[in-house]
Formats: sequence, structure tokens, C-alpha cells
Amino acid sequence: MQTRQLGTAGPTVSALGLGAMGMSDAYGPTDRAESIATVHAALDAGVALIDTGDFYAMGHNELLLAEALRGRPRDSFVVSVKFGALRGPDGGFGGVDNRPQAVKNFVAYSMTRLGLDHIDIYRPARLDPAVPIEDTVGAIADLVRAGYVRHLGLSEVDAATVRRAHAVHPVADLQIEYSLISRAIEAEVLPTLRELGIGVTAYGVLGRGLLSGRWRPTPGDSRVMMPRFAEENVAHNLALVEGLRAIADARGCTVAQLAIAWVAAQGADIVPLVGARTRERWAEALVEVSLTADDLAEIEKALPAGSARGDRYPTAMMDGLGVGN
Repeated sequence: MQTRQLGTAGPTVSALGLGAMGMSDAYGPTDRAESIATVHAALDAGVALIDTGDFYAMGHNELLLAEALRGRPRDSFVVSVKFGALRGPDGGFGGVDNRPQAVKNFVAYSMTRLGLDHIDIYRPARLDPAVPIEDTVGAIADLVRAGYVRHLGLSEVDAATVRRAHAVHPVADLQIEYSLISRAIEAEVLPTLRELGIGVTAYGVLGRGLLSGRWRPTPGDSRVMMPRFAEENVAHNLALVEGLRAIADARGCTVAQLAIAWVAAQGADIVPLVGARTRERWAEALVEVSLTADDLAEIEKALPAGSARGDRYPTAMMDGLGVGN
């Protein structure tokens, strides 16, 4: 497994990260034993970056990772944790709390659930409109100085917010959606990150499954509520994927492998996060595909920026994002 550094202030991690959300939440039924086996397979393959959130199934995901990581050398993995999203007992979302006192409360609970004495990268999942980003970052900086957190990260914010946060404490990376069908960061956010020496951990590299080449609606799958999966949009979007399939077939790889390789090819400062829930899907993601300039041009022609239909989140959730599609 190759490595990449998350910005000038961040840790060196594996060139591919594992996103753990789907093992507990959002994408339909899960298999605990298979999820743990998938984490083990990732670690055994040299993956050193695992991403979670304290609100993924209300702490279930952190407890799952604690079981999967038990017995592994602490210096063999980097855990990235998002915080701040509030949820109720029915699983519904109820806003964001990024107050300094809440930040320190959340990290204590995460460390306990994960069974760790520190969090490697700690980041607010979304901006809290009632709390200046400087206050939230200042609280994380306190945790860094106290040894409970190693690095500060951000998630889903715009370029101006990145600058404000970085002025308070060095930012290791911005976690944000980036894929062939979600390219809004290219206009302003990505140039700003590169100017400041901040890395990117890119989630949604498979477009929440649209770019896997295998997506089908299943019971309990929250994606059916997202505009890109809506009946009026999904057929168009899946047709775009078929254009990629022809390119993938010609190169002897899957559509998913092509989509992951495209994100990785956008810069050495970008680490794709793959949300695999099974060892089979993880093994597929591990296959390295090298793309030439001609390959990239052909992919761009098949799926140019802005060609997907529908927003990446429902309208109410788009308001809390720093960038659009």
C-alpha cells in the first residue's frame, strides 16, 4: 500500500482510506461479523486511515471499530472522527452543536467508545451557524495541546471557512465529497487547500454507489431519498455510468476501480475514502489502476463535470454545505 501525506501539517496515511459509515448506518441491512472482517482485511492490506463519525448509528460505528481494532498496534492506524451532528432516538437528525464545551464532551465519549487514548484527526461534521468556526477550532486546538487529539480536520466547508480555521490552528485535511459526479470543489476550494498546504480526504468517490456499476434500490437504503437517486434522475445518471463501463472494460477493470483511480489521479494530496462493507468490495477497491492522460481525457468526455442530474443531498441538507454539487 502506497502512502500519502495529508497536507503539510497532517499525518502520513495509506493512499486509500476505509469509510466505515455504511457498516452501521444509512445503506440498509448490515452484517456485524462481515464488517469487522472487512476492517481486518483493510488493515492487513496496509490501510492506515479509517473514517467514522460519532453520530453514525448513534455511536454504533465507533463501538464496532473498537471491536475491530482491538489488539492492533496503536501506531498502525489513523482514526478520523467527525462530531457535532445531533440525532434523536428515532435516528432522525436534529441540527449541529459545535460549541467548545460540546466539542470536549463529544471527544470524551468517542475516545471511550473507540477504546483509544487519543483521536488522530478530529473534525466538525458540518458548520454550526450559531458558533464561529474560530471557537470550534480553538476547542480542538485545546484538545491537541492536551494530547487527546493529534490533528485538526474540517468537513464540507467553503474556501473562506478553511482560511478562517487555518488561521487559528493548522488544518491537516478537508473531508469533502469528490467524485466524477461531484466536482464543485475544483473551482475554489481545491486551489485554496493547495495554496495553504491542506490535504483532502475524498468521500463519496463512488457517488454513493451510483458509480459502482451495481447499484439497485434495497429496503432501508436512505439513498432513495437523495435527488440523484430519485426516479426522475437515476436513469439518466445510470446511463452516464454505462459510458464509463465501456472505458473500464477496455482497460480490464471495473467501473468502481475506474472511479476510484480517477479521484486518486487528481493529485497526490487527495486520499480517496472507500465505503466498502464487505471483503469482496474491499478487495475490488484495492486493485490499483493507473490512468494515462488519454484515459483521463476519455473519462472526461464520457462524464464531464456537471453532467449528473440532481443534487447530492436533499434541499434542506444542501443549505449546510460549503459547496454544491
